[in-house]
Amino acid sequence: MYQVVRKLFFTDCQCVEKDASKTYDELFAKLDTNKDGKVDVSELKAGLSAMGIKTGKGAAQKIVSSGDQDSDETLDFNEFTNYLKEHEKKLRLTFKSLDKNNDGRVDFMEVKQSLADLGMDISKDEAEKILQSIDVDGTMTLDWNEWREHFLFNPATNLQEIIHYWKHSTSLDIGDSLSIPDEFTEEEKTTGVWWKQLAAGAMAGAVSRTGTAPLDRMKVFMQVHSTKDNKINLVSGFKQMVKEGGLKSLWRGNGINVLKIAPETAIKFMAYEQYKKMLSSEPGKVKTHERFMAGSMAGATAQTVIYPMELLKTRLTLRKTGQYTGMFDCAKQILKKEGLKSFYKGYVPNLLGIIPYAGIDLAVYESLKNFWLSRYAKESANPGILVLLGCGTLSSTCGQLASYPLALIRTRMQAQAQGSEQLPMNLMLKKILQTEGFFGLYRGIMPNFMKVIPAVSISYVVYEHMRDNLGIQK
Repeated sequence: MYQVVRKLFFTDCQCVEKDASKTYDELFAKLDTNKDGKVDVSELKAGLSAMGIKTGKGAAQKIVSSGDQDSDETLDFNEFTNYLKEHEKKLRLTFKSLDKNNDGRVDFMEVKQSLADLGMDISKDEAEKILQSIDVDGTMTLDWNEWREHFLFNPATNLQEIIHYWKHSTSLDIGDSLSIPDEFTEEEKTTGVWWKQLAAGAMAGAVSRTGTAPLDRMKVFMQVHSTKDNKINLVSGFKQMVKEGGLKSLWRGNGINVLKIAPETAIKFMAYEQYKKMLSSEPGKVKTHERFMAGSMAGATAQTVIYPMELLKTRLTLRKTGQYTGMFDCAKQILKKEGLKSFYKGYVPNLLGIIPYAGIDLAVYESLKNFWLSRYAKESANPGILVLLGCGTLSSTCGQLASYPLALIRTRMQAQAQGSEQLPMNLMLKKILQTEGFFGLYRGIMPNFMKVIPAVSISYVVYEHMRDNLGIQK
């Protein structure tokens, strides 16, 4: 949520209701700095900043786009006043939905209940912190005027949009397939923005994975080939790979890794929407545990469908020069020599890994978010992109740490070609513990951790550029 500082207007509530047009006229005059009868994005942004009104990134652009009726990328006085009037109507409806007992004021329990109805369970202290960030008169309740002043220049108009800033976006792809799917508001679904978001996320993931592919291949290389007697470190591992196949070999397996992003993302998103409907105890309301279950099941569904591509990625990553001519040749040889069933080697540990990954990822993210809220909600209830990036990076890292042993077992099972020792999951685990010890379950975790920060950074930059090019409002 955006923090809007109370400074200028609506100081006399009765005056506002009685003479709103005059207030709009004075406000428009302050924003129209070049006095051409129109306000563009830069004037709106600069004017609001000069008045001490903080807005979120892209808010000025969205306000102008929403109110611009003649498509000239500016707001004249009529467009400006019409936008504010319509915006206030929507804000009033949201305020009424918060005001459960219809007494004209919203307390912390009503905030807590309203967010719980939308599947966001928060504590009493957290609800009070949110309330304090909007409450001006110190009564620990909100009246309509406080609510209106706080959100007048925030394009978000309903509770779902307001709490959407807290959602854990999977557009920041780090090459792991176990995360809970992203969520979209009803407006984003009906206006078609969702597919643009998914497209932007897929492109960001493709560039991110390509940029960190050498580290990803090193992880797989160490998972399979590094043992207690044959320890492979980053330097020796890269030397072996370059010596065997040249610099180009560092990107082996990346093609199919990128190729599987789009179908996996689409399946996960569609399955997630269906599972939420099936599991929700009340129509349109999804609780936190229901969201987690739906996300885990969606991840399992997507993995089941695209898992043969996961196996091909591992085989192509580990292949020697000349072993396969490409993805289709690899699939053809596996089918001919090992049979159809071999495309699901390692499927069970991969499926089991979804639960600890998604559970810990979500729990850590929520804990970090709530910690930030408890410390800084008085200054601003909007965490900002850097906070969200930090929370997402740390939570994903913790999730990987918990599920990594299962990921290692999966990779080794995928690498078991015909002619080599074929071990099921339990015997594979037993063998690793006996021959390599507990830390053998974490072979290759160093390059895996090393790729997180660059992967998230690349993904975020590309995602933002893709959003701009696709015309997605921020």
